[in-house]
Amino acid sequence: MATVNKNLSDYDKTTIPNANKFRFGIVVSEWNDTVTEGLYEGAYNTLIENGVSPNNIIRWDVPGSFELIYGCKKMQEQMVNAVIAIGSVIQGETKHFDFVCEAVSQGIKDLNVTRETPVIFCVLTDNNMQQAIERSGGKHGNKGTEAAVAAIKMAELRKNS
Repeated sequence: MATVNKNLSDYDKTTIPNANKFRFGIVVSEWNDTVTEGLYEGAYNTLIENGVSPNNIIRWDVPGSFELIYGCKKMQEQMVNAVIAIGSVIQGETKHFDFVCEAVSQGIKDLNVTRETPVIFCVLTDNNMQQAIERSGGKHGNKGTEAAVAAIKMAELRKNS
């Protein structure tokens, strides 16, 4: 697994652009909320640690990961510099997992290709709840932290392009 030898919360703060002028949207799935709340905390705290004012962070909740696509599309209209899509899909006994994961990844990709505001993919697609917990503040760190770092870098790229 890609995260076995990597802590998702580790990053070099000297490589992060100054984020104090940026505004971020975070769209959070309510499904698997133990996991998504941990991811949100990692993203939110990382944005704050890198100079973003709490007033420049907008949070919207959506029912599940499938709804992240529409939520992110509408969040792009809110004059934000980047959007973070936070969700958690855990493998079950049916193909539902495959359909949701494919749709969400393609939908977020489509938003990035067709619109100007970058959307960061922070959707865990794990085989079980333990893997999700380990990547949302557990032994592998927090994918929310990694997503916030990516959002800051992409906001800077957008500003400079």
